[in-house]
Amino acid sequence: MKAGVFNGPEIVEVEEKSIPIINENEALIKVSYAGICGTDMMIYSGSHPRVKPPLIMGHEFSGQVKEIKGNETIKPGDRVTINPLISCGKCYACHIGENHICNNLNYIGIYSSGGFAEYVRVPLNNLMLLDSSISDEEGALTEPLAVAVHSLRKSSLRFGDVAVILGAGPIGMLIAMLAKKAGASHVVISDVNEYRLDLAKKLGFYTVDAREENVVEVTRELTNGIGADVVFEVAGTQSTANQMIDAIKPQGEILLVSVYKQAPQINLAQMHFREISLKTTRCFSTYDFERALHILRNKEIDVKQIISHKLSIEKFDEGFQLMKNGKESLKVLYEF
Repeated sequence: MKAGVFNGPEIVEVEEKSIPIINENEALIKVSYAGICGTDMMIYSGSHPRVKPPLIMGHEFSGQVKEIKGNETIKPGDRVTINPLISCGKCYACHIGENHICNNLNYIGIYSSGGFAEYVRVPLNNLMLLDSSISDEEGALTEPLAVAVHSLRKSSLRFGDVAVILGAGPIGMLIAMLAKKAGASHVVISDVNEYRLDLAKKLGFYTVDAREENVVEVTRELTNGIGADVVFEVAGTQSTANQMIDAIKPQGEILLVSVYKQAPQINLAQMHFREISLKTTRCFSTYDFERALHILRNKEIDVKQIISHKLSIEKFDEGFQLMKNGKESLKVLYEF
């Protein structure tokens, strides 16, 4: 089979690999679509602290069951998406049912071979059936949608609130869609990427080009000087770490969604004086993943609008170059 392999910082190559042999309670999946994630870009740059090459990346993917051992419910031919989280089941987080913050969390496509290949071996517990109303492309976007669902569910966003999203990447865009669906009166998205801001504007969001405007000032103008009810920080930069505090109202709420490569400086005094709440999020729970499938099944939002490119695996490096440059890309999918 053909597989896209990370072989070192900014070295990704298509290689011929043996089709995996499955064990009991595993399935062999013929991949349909697989998407590049921000974590994949971190691996690609060589800045992920725990990933060692060579690795077949890819944790956002859908496919079809080709072979299965140990399950009578799912059968060969079934279409599935994959929940890539593998928890230990033994630590405190797992014991209280929060397996997404497992002390020993494994992630398909990050710590073991993933979906940037024609075939991948997946534990049965990680398979989620796709019904006919969900396309293969949507199936590959279930995982990032689950991240957005988790962020919204952890927030206190209510009908009529003003939401500010710092960062118009795929997760930021999905959070914006869900916030609008949840009844936010204004959804403000700030970024420096003109291509992504144009899409956000087409989707009906209030956009702020951070190269030319100050999102804090814009937010205060929209709210009569009060500030946003909820700010979602999805960019992971020092400037957005500053903005998330300055843009929020007294007793407002910040959701920290991004993973910072370097620890930012945070003005805790400003948070203290205004009693600002800060919540952090890590990926998603099983319930969030199921809710994401429910959203896709009922067409509550159109996630396909964030797909900017579909490429064959032969153009593996091109996909990463598109995401690295970022001028005209949002979500790149590999089609198998």
